[in-house]
Amino acid sequence: MSDQLLLDELDRRILNTLQADASHTNAELAELVHVSPPTCLRRVKQLTDSGVIERQVAIVDPAKVGARLSAIVEITLDVQAVERMDEFEALVAPDPAVLQCYRVTPGPDFVLIVQVADMPAYHALAHRLFTAHANVRNVKAYFSTHRSKFDTRIAV
Repeated sequence: MSDQLLLDELDRRILNTLQADASHTNAELAELVHVSPPTCLRRVKQLTDSGVIERQVAIVDPAKVGARLSAIVEITLDVQAVERMDEFEALVAPDPAVLQCYRVTPGPDFVLIVQVADMPAYHALAHRLFTAHANVRNVKAYFSTHRSKFDTRIAV
């Protein structure tokens, strides 16, 4: 069974507009998507209640807040039992430097997207999460030298 909801054209206009800029007031959003404010408010609530809209956030420029080093990190575990995978996820999830964590296949068990201030901060993170964890067999990190694209929008 699919979790995908059927979205009509109005839902798509709302989602595309909010993904570009979620700071619009309801009145502004309604005008941009060409509906009345009550209709717009009701639709946004439905999209939120159904989980289509997970949350609304501000996107911060990492360099302007001192988090200049981006890393894509591959993690391979010694034991890939579900409990051990869950344990690793529970270890990395609360760490603020870990922006994203994916279980992947084939290849490594996990891919993490990490944002830290500098190489010493990465080294501290690697020690805290990887080298101190007995089930981590291999760590392979790729450090970004230039970000040519970054987007959070999903095509709807």
